[in-house]
Amino acid sequence: MAESAVLQALETRAPDSVVLVGRERSWTATEVLAEAHGLAGRLAPGRVVGVLADNGPAWVVADLACQVAGAVHLPLPEFFNTGQLRHVLEQSGADTVITAHPERIGAIDLGFSVVGRWQGLHWMRRVTDPVVLPQGTAKISFTSGSTGTPKGVCLGLAGLHDTAAALCERLGALPLQRHLAVLPLALLLENVAGVYAPILRGMQVHLLPQSDMGWQGMSGFDPARLAAAIERERADSVVLVPELLKAWVMFVGAAAGTARHQPAFVAVGGARVAPELLAAARAAGIPACQGYGLTEAGSVVALNIPGDDGEGVGRPLPHLDCRVEAGELHVRACAFLGYVGVAAGADGPGGDWFPTGDLARFDAHGHLHLDGRCKNLLITSYGRNISPEWVESALLAAPAILQAVVCGDGEARLAAIVVPRPGAAAAEVRLAVQRVNRALPEYARIGRLVLSEPFHPANGLATGNGRPRRAHILEKHSAALAAAHHDHEVSHHVVL
Repeated sequence: MAESAVLQALETRAPDSVVLVGRERSWTATEVLAEAHGLAGRLAPGRVVGVLADNGPAWVVADLACQVAGAVHLPLPEFFNTGQLRHVLEQSGADTVITAHPERIGAIDLGFSVVGRWQGLHWMRRVTDPVVLPQGTAKISFTSGSTGTPKGVCLGLAGLHDTAAALCERLGALPLQRHLAVLPLALLLENVAGVYAPILRGMQVHLLPQSDMGWQGMSGFDPARLAAAIERERADSVVLVPELLKAWVMFVGAAAGTARHQPAFVAVGGARVAPELLAAARAAGIPACQGYGLTEAGSVVALNIPGDDGEGVGRPLPHLDCRVEAGELHVRACAFLGYVGVAAGADGPGGDWFPTGDLARFDAHGHLHLDGRCKNLLITSYGRNISPEWVESALLAAPAILQAVVCGDGEARLAAIVVPRPGAAAAEVRLAVQRVNRALPEYARIGRLVLSEPFHPANGLATGNGRPRRAHILEKHSAALAAAHHDHEVSHHVVL
């Protein structure tokens, strides 16, 4: 097991310096280290330790305890359904789970039983045969992806800390003292960029329950709660997905003239961000910068920063290598060790190059630009190649549209499945699409429109970081798309 750079950073901090700030109390460096080492002693029998809990200091301490004990940490997203949790626990060979939801683990019927409590969480154990994992695996990040069956990415500790250190270097000139974790900690992006990097830099990490951040499950997201948390915690940095940024920008616009605290840096990733949204954010005083990452690279790959910004996703971080082959981005990073249950390929782990599946190019300034996913590329019946992400970003720039998926492979006209902003009427959405169409070339315009319920991890229509699961969305709305197929202008079939 590699030395933990995060633990070493804590050991060099002033003993009474505040490291973690929760809803109930703050944790000093001494307290975090003591609790992590104490928990590590209890983890000694465990090989793979799952953590299924809301954001909070206990989640981070459990992560650090796995590093102390040399156990494999298995973050379990709370939005995973029962089938996904079963798959993850079986595939990983998890023998320990620390959770706020013992009933969910018990209902899976894999032999877990409660054996104790720790920091208000339940401690569950089972006896099971070990699963062979790549040498050096410290964390398994299961991503629901676009297919719905979680895929376990095995990651090495040194590679994750390389990413965190590279982020510290890239953001070194910014005045950052307090990071507020908005995304679930079970997402690798928040885990690395929102916990490891701030600790390496000597910052405080503020960890509040997801409901305090505005997350409302199937009901959507409340930007007022996010704004209140940023104000209350005096956050200097946050990480968001585009949907959350858009909601926050609209809230700030509605509350124009109100004095408020603004972070020094807002990173936005997980999906393509429309230039119009970034411009609107900055006009509202939100210093939003787009980035790009993937789990196999240890999270963040490229990032814009104030003063070195553009319409792309920024310069690649210095700890990895990127190149474009036949239009596809390939990355080389040492974090990726392989997949659970899949033999390593020649182009996979161990610091070798691997294809990302993203269409990409570099500009003259060395900034990376993404043009969509290779597998999502649409070819119309007129032979025009269209990246749906391009058209979707134009739709998402419209205030009336919250989420959008564009389809139409092999067809004469594109279709859009759109989630309206709460309170927006169908007629308002239709007008928004018509305005977007006027700014697009004729071959990329939307000819069919279907309104949908929100895309959420909880209903299976989005991944954990908010990326739409296209196949599931298209399947759910196949009938409405077919009904709209014969319309001659933008329709507004409503499917809720």
